Amino acid sequence: MRTTTILAILLIALGLVAFGYQGITYTSKEKVVDLGALQVTAETRKTLPLPPIVGVIALVGGIALLVLGQKKG
Repeated sequence: MRTTTILAILLIALGLVAFGYQGITYTSKEKVVDLGALQVTAETRKTLPLPPIVGVIALVGGIALLVLGQKKG
């Protein structure tokens, strides 16, 4: 398989995943209280939003790369 074909397939897959998830959620630990030997932490969930335009750009770019790669070969 050619490098451009693999890259195109990866971009298409990334575009579809971006449409499906709409954001990346992660958990972080934060110190709430720090009094010497006494420490209290709390877990917070945060979401990094992923705009749909990112999925569109990746999907269109992957399709274009796939089509242009086949025309050259």
